[in-house]
Amino acid sequence: MINVYLDDVRPCPRGFVVARSAEECLLLLSSSEVDLLSLDFELGYNQPNGLSVVHGIIAGGFYPREVYVHSSSLMGRAHMVRDLRAANPSGVTIHDGPMPQAVLDRVAVSGAKLDA
Repeated sequence: MINVYLDDVRPCPRGFVVARSAEECLLLLSSSEVDLLSLDFELGYNQPNGLSVVHGIIAGGFYPREVYVHSSSLMGRAHMVRDLRAANPSGVTIHDGPMPQAVLDRVAVSGAKLDA
């Protein structure tokens, strides 16, 4: 099981696999079991955004266990959270905002144990 962090510019937190594009993120979601997913909205000029990832998740049924939407785009974040919640995926927790430091710390420690 992996954790995925979608963002075209921010550094990837420890314990996560980075996806720098919508396509890369959807490929990871379709080919791996994902525990935590953190999504950004803006992914570069003229590129598919985080909402297209959300729509791909819904269409393909590639739901992780937990989703955080860390985007600083208020409108983009609102649309992504709205569409995910409207899909009402069973057993999936959807957070409107970035991961708390405690979650980041827990994943970093878990990832370190897996690497050892």
